[in-house]
Amino acid sequence: MEEECKCLPGFRFHPTEEELLSFYLKGMVLGTKMSGDVIGFLNIYNYHPNELPQLAKTGEREWYFMVPRDRKHGGGGRPNRTTANGFWKATGSDRQIHSGSSRVIGLKKTLVFYEGRAPRGTKTNWIMNEYRLPDKPNKVEDRDIVVCKIYMKATSLKVLEQRAAMDDESPNSLSQHPKRERPSSPTLLLPNNLPELQLPIMNTTDWMHDSFCLNLSPWLDNFTPFIPLC
Repeated sequence: MEEECKCLPGFRFHPTEEELLSFYLKGMVLGTKMSGDVIGFLNIYNYHPNELPQLAKTGEREWYFMVPRDRKHGGGGRPNRTTANGFWKATGSDRQIHSGSSRVIGLKKTLVFYEGRAPRGTKTNWIMNEYRLPDKPNKVEDRDIVVCKIYMKATSLKVLEQRAAMDDESPNSLSQHPKRERPSSPTLLLPNNLPELQLPIMNTTDWMHDSFCLNLSPWLDNFTPFIPLC
C-alpha cells in the first residue's frame, strides 16, 4: 500500500518516532514481511552525507535508512561510526522513546557529522537521529540493526544576521561599498561690487519740530513708566 502511495502527488513520508520503532524497525528485526519498501537497507558509513539523499528510497528534507551497527570490538563495545571523509559524533545521552503508555519502546541518539579525523574535525550541519530497540542482553541481534533519520540542520535567523554583520565589517565589503559623504549645503555667492546703502541724514533737532511728535508731546508729559513690583 505504501509502495503505491509514495508515487502519488502530495505523498510525504513523515513517520512518528513510535512508528519508526514499533512498525518499521521491529518489523525489520523480526523479519516481518511488509507490503511497502520505503526504508532501504544501507551501510551509511560507507558514504559522505551529501551522497545519502540520492541513495534513499523516499524523502525530500529528511531521509531514512536501516543501518547495520558495525562494532569496533566484535559483538560488544562502542559502535564504529567513522567514514572515509569524517565521523559521526554523539551529542548528549540517549533519550528514551515511550509509547502511549509509560512503556519504553526504544532509544534515540543524536549525532553530528564532522569532516576530518577524530577527535579533531570540522563540524557540519548534517544531523542523524539513530533509533534502536531497547537493549536485551539475551538478544544481541536486536541491537545489530538501527533505523536512522538523516537531515541537514537549518541555519537560524540569528546566525544569518551575525554573518551579515561580519560581512559588512570586513575590509573587502568596505572597499566595495564606500561610505557616502553627506552633501554640503549650497553656499550663497554675492557679487563683490555692491553699492553702499545710503541712509538719509537727519538733524537731531528736526524731529522736535515734526508735526507727529508735537501731537504726542501732551501725552508724553503725562506718561508714567510702569515699574513691576516683582
